[in-house]
Amino acid sequence: MTAAVRSPRGLAWLYIIGGALGLFAAITLTIEKIEKLRNPDYVPSCSLNPVVSCGSVMDSPQAAAFGFPNPLIGIAAFAVVVTAGVALLTGYRPPRWVWSGLQLGVTFGVVFVHWLVFQSLYRIHALCPYCMIVWIVTIAIFWYTTLHNLDGTRVGTGLRRVHTGLLALWYVVIAGLIAQAFWDYWVSVV
Repeated sequence: MTAAVRSPRGLAWLYIIGGALGLFAAITLTIEKIEKLRNPDYVPSCSLNPVVSCGSVMDSPQAAAFGFPNPLIGIAAFAVVVTAGVALLTGYRPPRWVWSGLQLGVTFGVVFVHWLVFQSLYRIHALCPYCMIVWIVTIAIFWYTTLHNLDGTRVGTGLRRVHTGLLALWYVVIAGLIAQAFWDYWVSVV
């Protein structure tokens, strides 16, 4: 792991930038959902074609997995992540229970994101660009929070050596799943 990522300062910047991107995406999706509730004929700004269609994702039951719009979870969660990043940047050294809480939250987040990836690709058959921003930042935040919490362990030391490659591989696998799921559409466009 590079010193910048390994240090609380590097993690702080990841939390601030990644959290802000996730927060932006969650707020935008919430605004789009409100507009769609006001006007059922409203076409969200991120509905570009049959595959890249936030409207299709937004109208699915999976978009409210817990009985309310999923972006509301994102607004709360990413606000916590940004706050943690700002606190770390000021030099705050959280106690172990805070790191454990963050780990629990990001683990829930990454599991939920992967459930949403599956639902998007194989049940809804549509991609939401804002959702994909959430996927990307949630995976990175989970990955580096986990590496931070494993620091000093044998597993952490081993993962630290290949952290960038494993994260890149993770993203490549998801990109491959996207390509595979929508292969017929991509081929018809070219």
